[in-house]
Amino acid sequence: MKPWIKRSLFGLFGASLLVGGLSACGLQHGHGYGTAMSAEDQAQFRGKMMERVASKLDLNAEQKQRLGVLADKLQEQRTALMGKGADPRAQVQALVAGDKFDRARAQAWVTEKTAALNSKSPEVIVAMADFFDGLNATQQTKVREAMQGRHGWWRRG
Repeated sequence: MKPWIKRSLFGLFGASLLVGGLSACGLQHGHGYGTAMSAEDQAQFRGKMMERVASKLDLNAEQKQRLGVLADKLQEQRTALMGKGADPRAQVQALVAGDKFDRARAQAWVTEKTAALNSKSPEVIVAMADFFDGLNATQQTKVREAMQGRHGWWRRG
């Protein structure tokens, strides 16, 4: 496999994991697994997460603003990835509803999700780079350590 294809696939996989993880966090908060949050709940959850990260890293006002931009870009990518109100579980179930796996529908679904990732990922990368590069060395070390931990800052308690 050519190196650029490998890099693209790894990048797509990494972005999928990031968006999927954030989506899972958003879906689980206060509503039980698999139910969507209201806009008000999303805003409240976003605020709590930003406060938690800001306090753990001791962010200044400019860094908090960059964190807000990153959160906005991640939400935009999540919204683009989720599509127009379609339930992902129902979409997957539809692929196996007939006597044969619906390959054409599966490929169209993957193409749609890939396009959503490709269209929004550059903005997410820029926002993440701006946020991370704006941290001092101590803050960057804290981020790296949190990423190495099992659940980072997201564990309960």
